[in-house]
Amino acid sequence: MGDVIQFKKKTPWERHKGKSLCRDGFHKWQVVTERKFDVKQGKLVTEYRCQRCGKTKTQLQ
Repeated sequence: MGDVIQFKKKTPWERHKGKSLCRDGFHKWQVVTERKFDVKQGKLVTEYRCQRCGKTKTQLQ
């Protein structure tokens, strides 16, 4: 027989930590330097990723 492992249940506070700000539109944007040039449009691109929720946005320059 195998050993029984008890899983730790996360509290609602731990489960939703940092997501309420992003839900209200207050993201914490950070510049991602992996992709700097859009080949299809032929323009420079700045890509941002939210540190809390992982949502991305791009801005043409």
